Amino acid sequence: MATIHNYFVYILECIDKSYYVGVTNDLDVRIQQHANGENISSYTFTRRSVVLKYYKRFGQIEHAIEFEKQIKGWSRKKKEALFSEDWDEIVRLSNFKKEE
Repeated sequence: MATIHNYFVYILECIDKSYYVGVTNDLDVRIQQHANGENISSYTFTRRSVVLKYYKRFGQIEHAIEFEKQIKGWSRKKKEALFSEDWDEIVRLSNFKKEE
């Protein structure tokens, strides 16, 4: 019988309004680590406090890492559309080409 694993891709909003995207196997512990500033070299260390804006659970780490890499490249507006799961807006923003 296959073991079910939990991996989470999450997005935090930092005090400076920037977004941090990460992946973990224990969402509660990881959020506390960010909030407590346990890693001085972490992006969020000087940008506390942090607020969890979004998370998605995966059963396989490969899928979680793939999704994390994908959304790290997204624009701010596209990430914000993800928060409300506005798939039409995500598609629209994906097809939007910036004028040169």
